[in-house]
Amino acid sequence: MELFRIKRDIPFMSYGRLTTAISLVTFILAVFFLATRGLNYSVEFTGGTVLEVQYQQSADLNLIRDTVDSLKLGEATVQSLGSSSDVMIRLPNKPGTTSAQLSEKVMGLLKAKDSTVQLRKVDFVGPSVGEELVSHGLTAAILVCLGIMAYLALRFEWRFAVSAIIANMHDVVIILGCFAFFRWEFSLTVLAGVLAVLGYSVNESVVVFDRIRENFRKPGLRGKTTASIIDNAITATMSRTIITHFSTEMMVVSMLVFGGPALHGFAMALTIGIVFGIYSSVLVASPIALWLGVSREHMIKPTKPKEEAVV
Repeated sequence: MELFRIKRDIPFMSYGRLTTAISLVTFILAVFFLATRGLNYSVEFTGGTVLEVQYQQSADLNLIRDTVDSLKLGEATVQSLGSSSDVMIRLPNKPGTTSAQLSEKVMGLLKAKDSTVQLRKVDFVGPSVGEELVSHGLTAAILVCLGIMAYLALRFEWRFAVSAIIANMHDVVIILGCFAFFRWEFSLTVLAGVLAVLGYSVNESVVVFDRIRENFRKPGLRGKTTASIIDNAITATMSRTIITHFSTEMMVVSMLVFGGPALHGFAMALTIGIVFGIYSSVLVASPIALWLGVSREHMIKPTKPKEEAVV
């Protein structure tokens, strides 16, 4: 399906140095913010107190959130737990205050608003659990990257694998840099969004790379330069790119606007990742593959002449 067809190829590769320079500056800024400001880890990573409360009727999450915030205990997380009447409240550690004291303060205010609320469970998440989650998250990201590189190297060529993983790391670091700069809370849902972006971004790279490989094999494009072949491949996939990413972005923005605080971090990570994923797949991965020297010989194995049978 195509919304439109572009008759003349857009010379994307002629702007390769400019787009890569913009990406490099953005990447350096993201790394700078990560190094100076750091990520604002949620309770899952830093440790804290987790309360599970139950209401007789549907709980008003905004009212509960405002009530908990009035205690000024730090950045608390309030979200539904399975049903509309069950609520989970995460509170950060507060020096000099035990989990029991925190739960008493919170339940005291909640009961003042609604006497039917009941405390079902109180858990304390220690710092060691948070460190374990961080290490597991990093391990998951590294394994995803290695899997992507192996897949692309086997399906295409190692130059494509290297360029795609650089582009993907570019997307991930920029997402983390945005969260560090704006001090948005980095939670497990955000980590899930980052891992989703890795898979989503590489999908666009695979589409472009697959078209590049097809172009190398087309007899009508044999006299073209590698840059022209890449330009043709990107131009040919433009309609598909616009349809796919615009539809996905509409869904993600809907989650961002209407999903509430529980989905805000996840949707924000996807929103940033999709935008930069399109950019990196077209204007970062392809120029890097070109600079690494990808050519027709890497895509097409030379045919060996058949030996004549000796009579």
